[in-house]
Amino acid sequence: MTRVRGAALLAAAMTLVFAAGCSGSGSSAGNTGAIEKPDLNVAVVPALDSAGFFVALHENLFAQQGLNVNFIPAISSDTVIAAQVKGQYDITGGNYVSYIQWQQSGRANLDIFAEASTMLPATQGIYVMQGSSIKTLADLRGKTVAINAPDNILYLLAASVLAEHGIQPSSVHFVTKYSFPQMPAALAAGKVDAAMLPEPFASVAEQADGAVPLADMDQGATTSFPIAGYVVTKAWAKKYPHTLAAFYRALEQGQEIADTDRAAVEQAFEALKAPLGVSKGTAAVMALDDYPFSTGPVGSVDPDRLQRVVDVMQQFLMIPKFSIDSMLLNG
Repeated sequence: MTRVRGAALLAAAMTLVFAAGCSGSGSSAGNTGAIEKPDLNVAVVPALDSAGFFVALHENLFAQQGLNVNFIPAISSDTVIAAQVKGQYDITGGNYVSYIQWQQSGRANLDIFAEASTMLPATQGIYVMQGSSIKTLADLRGKTVAINAPDNILYLLAASVLAEHGIQPSSVHFVTKYSFPQMPAALAAGKVDAAMLPEPFASVAEQADGAVPLADMDQGATTSFPIAGYVVTKAWAKKYPHTLAAFYRALEQGQEIADTDRAAVEQAFEALKAPLGVSKGTAAVMALDDYPFSTGPVGSVDPDRLQRVVDVMQQFLMIPKFSIDSMLLNG
């Protein structure tokens, strides 16, 4: 995914926006059918992996599509899937690993209808405190490392990088008791020896607490790795197709803006309520992911890219053979 888009793609995106319409609440939905459910509960992990969503929320792109989005901060995608299956959340956004685990085990029947991010350098990493005795990845043997949920994307990234450096992931103790906003303080207080931090929490830990990076996860088998996406249940997608289409249009506009306008991402994260929002200084230095966007129909995702997640999960989480096709719209 290139950072600079061609003129033809940008023109196509503008055509999509024009066709969707942005002049008034609900006006765009009329082009494809009436919105069945305008009020949505959307749970998203508040990391830069989901910058497209937060840009769309901050710039009122959902409202322009006739939607009232109630954003609920998610600790991890794993923590909200059960509630989504029960109908408590309409749409969720978070790491692919947890979604795939629920689908593969038969506990949920999900559609990944849009991609959120692929990793770029410095967006996901292992951090320690300045002056820590941990100087290399090998020093993590027997130490505690904070992640936000068990066996999720952070564990998968860490396991892959550790293994490539000859370190058994099982020799490291992964702790899942802290949410992302809590991790920098837990690390600074010595409650854990290291923390797996995505942006913007990595920059917060560096600026506020003096944490330093030990290892960047954007390397080896996980270079440019797919991190997060947006999901509905298949039953929800079938029941509310026009609502999903309207949400998708706004989200893809947000994805394009996030991928091409850094200032918009900074403003969106500065505007989030505490403890999720960041200072202007932190916003200026946080590393951004790549944010794939599409001008195609709902569900226009790259199956080959998402299958990479399954392949690494089979290696380190020992899941059975699984095809991502079962999680694609109409799959």
